[in-house]
Amino acid sequence: MSDIITVKDMCLWYGKTQALKNININIEENSITALIGPSGCGKSTFLKTLNRMNDLVPGVKITGDIRYNGEDIFSPDRDVNELRREIGMVFQKPNPFPMSI
Repeated sequence: MSDIITVKDMCLWYGKTQALKNININIEENSITALIGPSGCGKSTFLKTLNRMNDLVPGVKITGDIRYNGEDIFSPDRDVNELRREIGMVFQKPNPFPMSI
């Protein structure tokens, strides 16, 4: 199988606080991948980075390379709404977008 998501050296900060450090993972297409860890370790933060939900959080800075189907998710040409349609998220608590239905 081929990788549908590739993350290399990804780091994330909330202001001056680093929440994720040097994340590297390849996720294969049509596979099941589990992120397991204690509360507050960054699982949801990482997932929200994959479909750029963290773009909506003031003061967030992300570095590194994240690719979906081989394309940089942070490319200026990338349609963020389409990316979010393709990489959907379901969370334990409702977390609607601003102006959601």
